[in-house]
Parts: sequence; C-alpha cells; structure tokens
Amino acid sequence: MSAQIAPAPPEKNWREANDAVGQYKRGHADILKWEKENVAATPRQETAASLSLMTAEDAVRQAWRAHLDLVKPMNRIGAANVDLIAKGQWAELDPIHQRKVDDMDELLEVAAQGRKAWLQAVAARQVLKQHRDALDAAEAGNELGRRMVSVGNWSKLQQAQVQLAQSSAKMNVRRAQNAATQAEASLIRTLGLTGMHSAVALPDRLPDVPVQALSPQVLDTRAAAIASQLPRAEGMRNGANARLARQAYLSSHALAVSAREEVLKVREFITEETVLHYNGMLKSVWDLLGEVSSQSQAVASAIEAQRDFWIAETDLQWVMQGGAPDSFVSLGGGGGEPAAAAGH
Repeated sequence: MSAQIAPAPPEKNWREANDAVGQYKRGHADILKWEKENVAATPRQETAASLSLMTAEDAVRQAWRAHLDLVKPMNRIGAANVDLIAKGQWAELDPIHQRKVDDMDELLEVAAQGRKAWLQAVAARQVLKQHRDALDAAEAGNELGRRMVSVGNWSKLQQAQVQLAQSSAKMNVRRAQNAATQAEASLIRTLGLTGMHSAVALPDRLPDVPVQALSPQVLDTRAAAIASQLPRAEGMRNGANARLARQAYLSSHALAVSAREEVLKVREFITEETVLHYNGMLKSVWDLLGEVSSQSQAVASAIEAQRDFWIAETDLQWVMQGGAPDSFVSLGGGGGEPAAAAGH
C-alpha cells in the first residue's frame, strides 16, 4: 500500500485539524465504534446458506443420514441411546453395547467426526469475525490518519505506520477467511453433502467451556467400565488411548479456562485503559491500533483454545466408549494437527 499523501495545507492548525476530524459522527475520540459507512471496509461476499446446523447434534444426525448401514445399530440400541450420542452425552451409554451391537464402532466414529467438523467450522467462522472487527478498527484509524495528514497534523511517517497496521489486519482477515472456507467445506464433506450444499448456517459462537473438568476419579471409573467389555489386546490399546485422550482433555480445559479467566480479562483492562488514555490525548492512534490488534489476537487465541477443548472432549468420550481416534488434538496447532497417533 502506498504511503504517498498529498502535501498538507500550511494554513491549517491543530484546532482546524480537530474540526476536520470532528466531521465524523463520533469524532476522533472513539475510532473503535465508528459506523461502517465512514470507513472503506473490505467487501464481504457471503453465500446464502442452504443448510442450517445450529448445534453439534444437528451435524451428528446429518452425518448419520449419509450412512444407511447405521440404521441397524441405531435400532438395536434404541432411540434414547441414539439421542444420548447425538447430544454428546456418551458417558450415559452402557459400555456393554460395544460388545453386543454390531457396527457400534462405526456409529460412534461417524458421530465423533461430524461433531468435530462442526466445532472446527464454528470456531473458524468465529475467529474470522474477530479479525474482521479488528480490520474495521484499522481502516477507521487509517482514514483518521489520512485526514490528520491532509490538515498538516501528522507526518507521512505516522500515516505509513497506520497504513501498515491496516495491511496487517487485511492479511489476517484473508488467512481467517481461507481457514473458515476450508473448515466449512470439510464439514460439508464429512456430512456427505458435497455437491448438494455450498454454504452452511452456523451459530455465532462455540458452546461455553465448563468451569470444572471431569475429575480423575470419574475418568478412571469410565475407563475401567469400557476395559471390562473389551478383549485383552483391544483393552490394552484402549488404555493407552485413554491416557492420551485424558491428557489432551485436561490440558485443553486448563488452557481454555486460563485464556478466558486470565488473559482476556487482563487484555480487556489494558484495552479499556488505552482507550481512556487515547480519549485524553495521552495515547496516539498508533498506540490504540496496536492494542486493538493485540486484543483481537488474544480473543482469537481464546476461541481456538475453546475449540481445542471441545475436540479433546469429543475424543475422550469416544475413547471411553472403545473408540480409537486417528490422532489427538494438538493444543494451539489449529485443532486438526496430530499430537500423537492413537493405537488401532
């Protein structure tokens, strides 16, 4: 992006600069809340959704529809147990189904894959929105800087710094847009709907992470329950998987809670103080935009930690029913990179 700005009229002074900036509806004291019509926002083209999946349960049931062979095990376990699986309440299932119902493994695997694909898609779209909001602020700041330069209150160097912040925000949006598009396509593919749907309606945010993780005692009890239903060799593999799944689950929970209760609260305080100092002309637009960028990244990281927890929770429940995921979540690694291979 070029940093070339027209020379500032020499007759303009600081008061006239403020008056020029004040032509905006909210003046220059709160660039974070400027109306979008006052900034040159990046055009956003959204494809109309032809499929609505507002809960993970919706995704699981849709995934099952693509596997007609699962009707038989679903009939065997009954509607009540099918509902438990669809809603993610696998701990309430009787482990004996693993031994007595053919294709139970496939029923659970399809449910787990559908649930995880949904979580990835919702999180990616949530992160995209966060980066778009940050871009709006950066664009507002750049427009403010352009006005300040035009009336002689800013130098070209100051304007170039703000332009650089806007360029960085645009790059983040493009990366997030690509991630969201890929996650949506993966969800559609996982549900067996490729070619039938090109866009999906999803909720605005992921479910909240529970305050408390499952206790080691509860996890031990569940692990023992499924181990008693499996042949010895299979039970040993399941035990190894259970240890990996438990570690991912407990670690992801700790990280998600820390991001929510510690990092975000501190960042919110810093942002609020920076805005107050900016309004009092004790901080520059550059300071404010830098803090907006930091706040945006903190929120995006918190969303990813939240996503990682729910993926780890899904894997844990799957393992506790005898499942064997191909890999476990790599915390902070995008939610899909393998941390360790699961045994088969």
